[in-house]
Amino acid sequence: MLDYVVKLTSTPWNVTEEDVDRLREVGFDDTAVLDVCQVASYYNYVNRMADGLGVELEANWREEAYTLSREEFEKLDGVRLSESTLDAVD
Repeated sequence: MLDYVVKLTSTPWNVTEEDVDRLREVGFDDTAVLDVCQVASYYNYVNRMADGLGVELEANWREEAYTLSREEFEKLDGVRLSESTLDAVD
């Protein structure tokens, strides 16, 4: 999924049906593929709008305040991702 999102973000003109097929091979159905594409595209759009308009971050923004470690995420989510699950998503 992340490979697809990076490619969609950095070189969208190079995204092919093979890229979508790779997502399907690891278990994404058509709805999930659409969701991944829409979310990545939306954030690309919003970030480009903000950059294009010179929008600055709020003074109290600290990136580390909004970043979770894997361990913190797993505590919140209640699900421990196995290495095989992570490998399948890569």
